[in-house]
Amino acid sequence: MNRLRWAALLVVLIVPLAFASRVGAVKNGKLDGNLHPHVVLLLMEVDGQPAFRCSATLLSPTVVLTAGHCTGAAGEYSGMRVFTESDVEHGFNNYPYAGPNAVEAKEWHTHPLYETAPFFVHDVGVVILNDPIDLGTYGDLPEVNSLDALKTQRGKQDVTFTSVGYGVQEINPVHITSELIRMVANPRLIQINTPGFTGDFSLVLSNNHSTGGTCFGDSGGPNFLGDSNVVAGVTSFAINGNCAGTGGVFRLDRQNVLDFVRSFLSP
Repeated sequence: MNRLRWAALLVVLIVPLAFASRVGAVKNGKLDGNLHPHVVLLLMEVDGQPAFRCSATLLSPTVVLTAGHCTGAAGEYSGMRVFTESDVEHGFNNYPYAGPNAVEAKEWHTHPLYETAPFFVHDVGVVILNDPIDLGTYGDLPEVNSLDALKTQRGKQDVTFTSVGYGVQEINPVHITSELIRMVANPRLIQINTPGFTGDFSLVLSNNHSTGGTCFGDSGGPNFLGDSNVVAGVTSFAINGNCAGTGGVFRLDRQNVLDFVRSFLSP
């Protein structure tokens, strides 16, 4: 699949919701290198052909955490695989097809309530791999309701996250820069537990030249709390079509979300 075709498919993924578009890659960030080897690129197939991509986090050698809109509704995707290199664009692989440094998925699951509301309300999914990816480090889940404490913490500008993902580093109406390289940024907390659009299921983080942020292609990627390996949430939505100002994160610290994800992890 040539690059222009792949870019077009990426646009198809992000256009449908003007006020809450599903997202993609780290903007204004830095090369991640080997800092977060447990963050991988997820490729989804439709009718046996590469169609969309997301980012994801290994929670164990075979369990991968991502967004619900990346695992999709029942029957939406025909196959999936993850790519493990930090630089998939120039790595030793057969992207977007099976090959070196790619591991096939044997099953994938989306939160059982995903189809009962707008995608961003239950936007979490799990992918199970055919073969293990053995690393020394994996992502950790937060404690239940642990992020609520941030609501009353003074100086939200001092609460930062580490956002990691593959995809779009730049987007404007006529140009998309997407190099399939794992990037990292450190956005700060803007909004939490606010009645209305974000409710108690999302975080809104900064997205600007100073802190960096997420964009299309980073969907499903982790937003670690501070510099820890605790995944506070997965990248979920953008408020506008050029990923400017803020980025939306689906929280993992709710009991129903933790129960769903942990059901795929060995006791």
